[in-house]
Amino acid sequence: MNGDILKIVKHLEKEKGVDRENLFQAIESALLTASKKKLGEDAETEVHIDRKTGKISITCNKTKITLEDFGRVAAQTAKQVMIQKIREAEKDMVFQEFKPTEGALLSGMVSRFEHSNVILTVGKTEAILPYSERMPGEEFKRGAWIKVYVLEVKKVGRGPQLVVSRSNSEMIKRLFELEVPEIKEGVVEIKSVAREPGNRTKICVHSKMENVDSVGACVGVKGARIKNIIKELGKEKIDIIPWSEDYKLYISNALNPARILDIKIKKKEMSAVISVAEEQLSLAIGKGGQNARLAAKLTGWKIDIKVMEKAKELSLLGISKKIVDKLLEAGLGSIEDIAKADKKKLMAIKGIGKKTVEKILKKVKDARP
Repeated sequence: MNGDILKIVKHLEKEKGVDRENLFQAIESALLTASKKKLGEDAETEVHIDRKTGKISITCNKTKITLEDFGRVAAQTAKQVMIQKIREAEKDMVFQEFKPTEGALLSGMVSRFEHSNVILTVGKTEAILPYSERMPGEEFKRGAWIKVYVLEVKKVGRGPQLVVSRSNSEMIKRLFELEVPEIKEGVVEIKSVAREPGNRTKICVHSKMENVDSVGACVGVKGARIKNIIKELGKEKIDIIPWSEDYKLYISNALNPARILDIKIKKKEMSAVISVAEEQLSLAIGKGGQNARLAAKLTGWKIDIKVMEKAKELSLLGISKKIVDKLLEAGLGSIEDIAKADKKKLMAIKGIGKKTVEKILKKVKDARP
């Protein structure tokens, strides 16, 4: 029996990774339970196993006894309880191993499907990817390796179970931390993330060092870093937004790729009225309102987008009302109209000279992204 215990302990320690001391304590606990069933709960019973030899010492009311004294039934009970305790120790060991992974990014292999859930093999345990935590339209094949964000590690009957996600916004952060060393090192900080899984994400980043471009660091050389992230997400579009203390600039950046003409903010109400050219309205709002919706979620500001009157759009460039009126009469009512017009067409407008034309073109060029 002594030799058997040592073999069991060595095997489980090596193959299952269960802590040696935990195993000995589990076996001692099992033997103590069996002893009390045979000798009575009131008996002063102690059980100790020598860690080097595996020798079992049992004393009852300060008298030494052996397992053989228990009888066949009690010995069998001891064996069953021992197996149960060892299994519990193994499960607890695996749970303790994976509990710290909550909030982390892990790789798992697709092993099977249960109803609408995907079951993954992650190390010594299983992870469940619920249908609600998958990205829309995402399909998997058995044997495929995927990255997942760990929502929770739970204790269940069969052992620890990981509940994971691919649609959670935190997964975006973990992917960027994985691909961008500057983020992991704390040089570049992720300020916020707004995500519509499987479709589009806006992520706001900020560099703590003036000589490090936060957006450039996330994109990588020739876009290598961002490409790896998009590949993992099934080509989900990602907009990387530079953070700014200037509310207007921050909101304007968040609405990229739309060109913003003017922003009026109400700081106390955390609301902003955005003015855009008519041709920029659909781009600013986005398909189904997505661009404006994500920008609002990213910045935390309520955003209202309106079309600016053409005359006002041109006046924002510092063009006098007299010149604006002449441009409107010529059919050039917006920045885009002027940008598309050639110099000759502008020079042909009565009352606008060469120097004025050059100034107008320069202002239009500076105003366009």
